[in-house]
Amino acid sequence: MGNPDLLRAPLRPEHRLVLLLHGGTTNLSGKTGLAMLRYSLNPVVAVVDPEQAGHSLLSLCGIDHPAPVVDSLQAALVHAPQVAVIGLAPSGGQLPAAVRLDVAAALRAGLSVANGLHNLLGADPELAALLQPGRWIWDLRQEPKGLRVAAGRAAAVPCRRLLAVGSDMAVGKMSACLELHGEARRRGLDARFVGTGQAGILISGGGVALDAVRVDYAAGAVEAAVLEAASGVGSSSWILVEGQGSLAHPGSTATLPLIRGCQPTDLLLVHRAGQRHIKGLEDLPMPPLPQLIAAVEALAALARPASDPRPAPRVRAIALNTGLLDAEAAARAIAETAASTGLPCSDPVRQGAAGLLDALLAS
Repeated sequence: MGNPDLLRAPLRPEHRLVLLLHGGTTNLSGKTGLAMLRYSLNPVVAVVDPEQAGHSLLSLCGIDHPAPVVDSLQAALVHAPQVAVIGLAPSGGQLPAAVRLDVAAALRAGLSVANGLHNLLGADPELAALLQPGRWIWDLRQEPKGLRVAAGRAAAVPCRRLLAVGSDMAVGKMSACLELHGEARRRGLDARFVGTGQAGILISGGGVALDAVRVDYAAGAVEAAVLEAASGVGSSSWILVEGQGSLAHPGSTATLPLIRGCQPTDLLLVHRAGQRHIKGLEDLPMPPLPQLIAAVEALAALARPASDPRPAPRVRAIALNTGLLDAEAAARAIAETAASTGLPCSDPVRQGAAGLLDALLAS
């Protein structure tokens, strides 16, 4: 069996985007759209959030982006968008009714639609009937065809493979990888990013939507995406794999297939400063970071091909999300985390990724 039918994105870097971020400009439900504002190569020309229309993105979410926040898709049309992107990541991945109305308005106006939710809009007869000639609906959260069960094939890739692992969901694993990717590219290094969630795929244009894959094939889907990204790599290249979920979260199954599929040579732990329990589950305390590091490293040391000459993967550094802290408290949290774990630590969004990349290169 050949390579699976991995994602081929219709979205091109020149496409002008409008982000549908209803109620998500000020909280984590909008993390997909907020990530696109930070990292997408596409021009974002407007953001739809009826609750916050007229406010600047800088005041709402701290992202200094010039796109206006408007109250409807209709109001965004004056800015000539070509693609409407659903920027929400609501619990359960279902399409909110208000967003559906603006998706329909976008299709009527001749826009294409990029959708990372579990609802497959292209299979919705009402919405599909509104699609104009030459336009598309991209439902990216679908299982690739022709997947195989993982067999440790990524261990043969000659370059280093970094996997971001999180202490919880939505702590910044994708952002840490993208900051590292940008810093590596600025230095002229061959670094390649593998998206495994809707935001990472929308930003990079490829990857695998891991939560759309049946569990038996999840590691194989990651393996296939890593092997595709590794085409033509040399020993000095880097593959940066976006993490998902957390071993510490009772509702998450994503970390293990990521470890098995990408066969990492290096691990980056991502944690939110000051978090004492799993978000939304106060009866589940956050494990001490040294305990979590030991658990991740022990799992990563298993199921590795004997032919792989590299030592077992280790957590090389910690990316600390200090977005909820002021500058003084953030600096203190970074220093305390480094001291308690004995590992290099910094906030790659707040401080840039140069320090983390230096630590990885030196390890």
